[in-house]
Amino acid sequence: MGLRHALLDVAPLRSSPAFRRLWIGQTLSGIGGQMALVAVMFQVWQTTQSTVWTGAVGLAQAVPLVTLGLLAGSMVDRVDRRTFYLITTGGQAACSLLLALQSFLGHLPTVGVLGLVAAQSCFTAGSGPASRTFIPYLLPRSQLAAGLALRGLAVQGSMLAGPALGGLIVGWLGVGGCYLLDALTFAAVIFGAFGLPPMSPGDAPAAPGPRGVLEGLSFLVRTPVIRGALLTDLATTALSMPVSLFPLINAERFGNDPRTLGLFLTAMAVGGLVASLLSGAFIRLPRPGLVMICGSATWGAALTLFALAHDPWVGLAFLVLAGGADTVSVVSRSTIVQLHTPGELLGRISAAETIVGQAGPHLGNLRGGVVAAATTGTASLISGGLLCLGAVAVVAATTPALRWSSAGTPQPHAAPAGP
Repeated sequence: MGLRHALLDVAPLRSSPAFRRLWIGQTLSGIGGQMALVAVMFQVWQTTQSTVWTGAVGLAQAVPLVTLGLLAGSMVDRVDRRTFYLITTGGQAACSLLLALQSFLGHLPTVGVLGLVAAQSCFTAGSGPASRTFIPYLLPRSQLAAGLALRGLAVQGSMLAGPALGGLIVGWLGVGGCYLLDALTFAAVIFGAFGLPPMSPGDAPAAPGPRGVLEGLSFLVRTPVIRGALLTDLATTALSMPVSLFPLINAERFGNDPRTLGLFLTAMAVGGLVASLLSGAFIRLPRPGLVMICGSATWGAALTLFALAHDPWVGLAFLVLAGGADTVSVVSRSTIVQLHTPGELLGRISAAETIVGQAGPHLGNLRGGVVAAATTGTASLISGGLLCLGAVAVVAATTPALRWSSAGTPQPHAAPAGP
């Protein structure tokens, strides 16, 4: 009985056909997106043989999300969200088709490929916040956390399966075939979105342009529980993201074995997948803010212990723990945002959440690389883990609303659950 209580709650998939169709479509599209990323990286590397250009792929994805995210979130809160999502998802699919065409008809210059990646990311800046507003429409309040955990499972599964499938398909069909399969996965998303009910932003739509953005930022600043959740996430990732350090740590401590390096990210994805499958153990707890604080602190401690581990397998075990803790923290953060944001502001606050989720890891990888260049990879990891623990402690101490936030707290002006 205890194990059943701890396992992933799949009730949202049973109770809401609309959620089920959308979840299946987004899962397939997530796998396709990871496959396409492998194809882009392979094409750019084959063309340039430069790590600077392959690093620019991440920049081309991140800059539009950060710069356009809040404006897109304001638009989500002004128009029918279902229609907006269909338009932006269609734009993403069109960019994947263009990537496939350039591969079949003759490769574009690298700048052109990155331009298509950036254009697709512009559409993602709109579709991401829009999709985050759907769960309160589709699920009753009691199933919100379970729905978010299922979304987390889809993300972790995509990160685990997508790159491996992408490598196989690039080797078999080439980059063009991989891009084309990614474009086809969007058909499943669009099919799921057509089954959604109309989703009006409510009786108080966002003001146009920058004024709507300022309304969202004002709500975020004056709402301690949401402000604390986003600050915890930003401080955690910006201070201790380890991915850029993996090659150096592998060389310093594990003999530069490429097999070990390949397992680092896999270990974190496995931890996230296990945490998603056992999400019933934490989504039913009454204080998601406290769960998030504990998850973030565990992340920092696990990375510190990874840096100190001399045995590769012990180090990988700590990365599995870090990946699981990250999933606990992210699901809890999203639960807090969903429960404490009025329906008419959900697009803008979801956009801010997306930006934190994108900007934090990039800043953290930059911090880790700079510190490692001045010291060592091990020192950078340890300092990052300890800074993470300190930042989480400060946010927790100064934001009692986050510590004591309850899953039972009424959600003001929440959008009603739909069919």
